[in-house]
Amino acid sequence: MASYPVDDIAAQAKTTARDISAFWWLWVVTGTLWIVVSLVVLQFDRASVTTVGVIVGLMFLFSAVQQFVVAGVTDGAARWIAAIFGVLLTAAGVFALVNPKKTFAGLADILGFLFLIVGVMWIVEAFIEREVSQLWWLGLISGILMVVLAFWTGGQFFIDKAYLLLVFAGIWALMHGVTDIVRGFEVRGLHKALE
Repeated sequence: MASYPVDDIAAQAKTTARDISAFWWLWVVTGTLWIVVSLVVLQFDRASVTTVGVIVGLMFLFSAVQQFVVAGVTDGAARWIAAIFGVLLTAAGVFALVNPKKTFAGLADILGFLFLIVGVMWIVEAFIEREVSQLWWLGLISGILMVVLAFWTGGQFFIDKAYLLLVFAGIWALMHGVTDIVRGFEVRGLHKALE
């Protein structure tokens, strides 16, 4: 059973943490949505380039919103890191939505860079959460895998990259979904400890 240092928290902070952690189910819902997105993306073929471009753009924008929410509820360096990643993910999302047919090729070309951004973001988040989460290593492993995929993708030919965009976007959404669901149940444990 996980133990949380709840006795060291001031009464007001404890109340605030309890109120915020009551929304643990949001992580589970968003994680489930990420997994559904991964299944949808992995069902498409090359004929649905426009649809995939839109879905990938929405994935980046949704991830950016999550980062801005994290920036809004954290302090110090974590706030600025989340905000920077939110801006980068917003730019990537807008880039994908401007013209999905043309940007599909652009996304395939810069796929390695986009996965590198996501991988580094997950690694940084894992180290930030290390002190408060027993499952911080899950984000670290996901981030390392994403960085490895980024470098591997950079060395592929364009035709292979187009297919890789579909597959890895699905894998990214799947890893994001699993991480969010695990985080949701971890926040639920914190909420129960605060009650």
